Amino acid sequence: MMNQKISFINTNNPMISLSAVIYFPPEFNENRQYPAIVVSHPGGGVKEQTAGTYAKKLAAQGFVTIAYDASYQGESGGEPRQLENPYIRTEDVSAVIDYLTTLPYIDNARIGAMGICAGAGYTVNAAIQDRRIKAIGTVSAVNIGSMFRNGWENNVSSIDALPLVEAGSNARTQDASSTDIGTMPLAPMKEADAPNEELRQAWEYYHTPRAQCPTAPGFATLRSLNQIITYDAYHMAEIYLTQPLQIVAGSVAGSKWMSDDIYDRAASDDKRYHIVEGANHMDMYDGEGYVTEAVSVLAAFFEETL
Repeated sequence: MMNQKISFINTNNPMISLSAVIYFPPEFNENRQYPAIVVSHPGGGVKEQTAGTYAKKLAAQGFVTIAYDASYQGESGGEPRQLENPYIRTEDVSAVIDYLTTLPYIDNARIGAMGICAGAGYTVNAAIQDRRIKAIGTVSAVNIGSMFRNGWENNVSSIDALPLVEAGSNARTQDASSTDIGTMPLAPMKEADAPNEELRQAWEYYHTPRAQCPTAPGFATLRSLNQIITYDAYHMAEIYLTQPLQIVAGSVAGSKWMSDDIYDRAASDDKRYHIVEGANHMDMYDGEGYVTEAVSVLAAFFEETL
C-alpha cells in the first residue's frame, strides 16, 4: 500500500469534510509508529499537484505524509467554493494534525509540517500557535498577506492595498444578494496577463497540461481579500516560532524576500536556509532536479528533528 485516499471531518468545522491522500513509506507496517509530515498546497492549488509531489517523495524517505485539499477547495467540502480565508487555511493544518493523532501508526511526538508557496506561510502560522508541530519546512514560501500588500517582488507600499480591502468589502455585499460569487485570480488566468516569465510559468502550471487539475480553477473568492490583506503569516514569529525550521527557496525567485523574512523573524534556535541555485518560484513546484534537491534537504532535516 503506497497511498490511500481518505476524507475526514474538519474538527474546526464539523460541517466540512477534508479530502486527503496519505502516503506510506516503503515496507509500511501498521503495527509500528512513524513520524508524520503534513503537506499544505499553494493558494489556488490542490493535493494532486505540488503538495502531492512532495508528500510522495518524502514518504519514500521513511515518513507517513498527508497532502490535503483546503476547506472550500479541491475535493474538500464547504461553501462558497474557492474561499481563500488564510485564518481558515491555517486552522486546516491543525485539523489535519487532529486527524493524524487518531491513527495508531502515527507517533504523535514526531509530527512535522511543510508547505509550498502560500501553504508554507500557512504552515508557519499554524506552527506558531500549535506546538504539536515539532519541525517546519517551507518551499518557495509566500506570506499571502505580505504578497497582496506589497507585491510579488516587494515593490508596493502597503497603503496602496487599501482599495483591495474596499473591493473585498463590496464583494461581500454583492455575494449576500446574489448567487454569482465574485472571484479574483490567484495566478494569471491567461498567458497574456502574466507580467514576467516567472508568473507566466504560474499560468502554465495551473492552466496547461504541465499540472492543470479540474479541481484547481486558479481563482479565489473576491471576498477573501478582506482577510488576506490584513493577515501576517509570520505574526509573532519573533516570540513563538521556536521549533526547528528548514527554508528552501530558489535563488532567482521573485518571492524569495518572503523566505528571507521568515528566516530573519523566526525565534528558532535551529533555523536553516537552503538556496537552490538557478531556480525560480515555480521551478520548486515540479522542476525535477530542483524538487529532488529540495526533498533531499527536507528529508534530512525532518529525519534529524522528528
